[in-house]
Amino acid sequence: MFQTILNAWKIADLRKKLLYTAFIILIFRIGAALPVPFVNIAEGIITDANANNFMTYLSMMTGDAFNYGTLFAMSITPYINASIIIQLLTVAIPALERLAKEGEEGRKKISEITRYTSVGLALMQSTAYYFYIRSQGYLALNAEGVKYTGFAAVFQAIVIILCYTAGASLIMWLGEQINDKGIGNGISIILFAGIVSRMPTTLYSLYQYMDRGGAYFALIPIAFVCMILMIAYIVWMDNAERRIPVQYAKRVVGRKMYGGQSTHIPIKVNMCGVLPVIFASSILSLPPTIQMFVTLNPEESKMDAFWQGFFDIFQSTHWAYALMYFVLIIFFAYFYAAIQYNPIEMANNIRRNSGAVPGIRPGKPTSDYIAKILSRITLLGALLISVIALFPILFSQITALFDKQVNLTLGGTSIIIMVGVALETVKQLESQMMMRHYKGFLD
Repeated sequence: MFQTILNAWKIADLRKKLLYTAFIILIFRIGAALPVPFVNIAEGIITDANANNFMTYLSMMTGDAFNYGTLFAMSITPYINASIIIQLLTVAIPALERLAKEGEEGRKKISEITRYTSVGLALMQSTAYYFYIRSQGYLALNAEGVKYTGFAAVFQAIVIILCYTAGASLIMWLGEQINDKGIGNGISIILFAGIVSRMPTTLYSLYQYMDRGGAYFALIPIAFVCMILMIAYIVWMDNAERRIPVQYAKRVVGRKMYGGQSTHIPIKVNMCGVLPVIFASSILSLPPTIQMFVTLNPEESKMDAFWQGFFDIFQSTHWAYALMYFVLIIFFAYFYAAIQYNPIEMANNIRRNSGAVPGIRPGKPTSDYIAKILSRITLLGALLISVIALFPILFSQITALFDKQVNLTLGGTSIIIMVGVALETVKQLESQMMMRHYKGFLD
């Protein structure tokens, strides 16, 4: 990876793109530290960084900007949510499906729809965030030390909501600038920068365990080694693929003969990426988030005791949480794979181009064969990605059994995103370098 970056730095054009990308990341980190008018969050809204709720998830995705209510508190999450929603609707709505098949013009229209949807979601999230920080008393007071009322309170709400919405829109624009003038993969790079910015805090929190002495002198080095092994494991998993062989028949067009070659359809083992983990963690974080707004007295009411027990199941320290997490990851992996891949359409495309899978008849047998392979690869990929997602939880629970609990604040989701984005960025740099070292037929 570092060798690829050094080689890209030697090329003037790529060096400009790398510097431009670094400049955009600098703007992003400055915006993540800029305060918003009328908001006063000095210590952060998250009291327990290891808690399993939607707040900690958003704080991880935004590089702690959400925790401190800065300008980029919404970060890139509205755009990610909008992209997922539009992607799902493309399968359900025929008009969007037709746009997706219209080539470059169709993709531009879908991108425009995604942008407008992102702004709408950012407005909704900003409004919800405003009401939350207002209920928690994080809004600035007037000169007399009391809350704003009347028109002043309305003006305060409008300014805060519009600032957060504008911040989310600005990040979306910054990501597109990286795509146009930088090294590409802009949205992922901004997400990567936000997660990496939390690394010093994560490493320091692990270092603090060393002050306790005893068994922690062995547990913390083990945790570091396991994290390095997880990175190597993700790299191996990301490069793994299943190749479906395809043989194309020879065709005579005019005086030329086409086809006759053997090729393959590559299907990545981790075809769904980190999305199943994000979906699963988002759903499991909803009950603890609801609990933050509910006051329960389990000692006084049986109903409150029941709901307290229900909410306790969704804490990462409970054994049922790991089981539900595992099941949801597999479910969403199959769900996303069913949306992304259409075996019938793949079989029709192969037959339309006079191709066939060796030993398999064209048509329905080919689609059934592809569907069976997709099902097995999806299960294998889900199991492999579950190992990464569940490891920090299981490590914390195992160490807790010996009264030496170690919480890994850098979860499996963060590691998968960071390594995946790094690998994708390196591949893009390598492809751009190859374009600039293309050899002609005289070389």
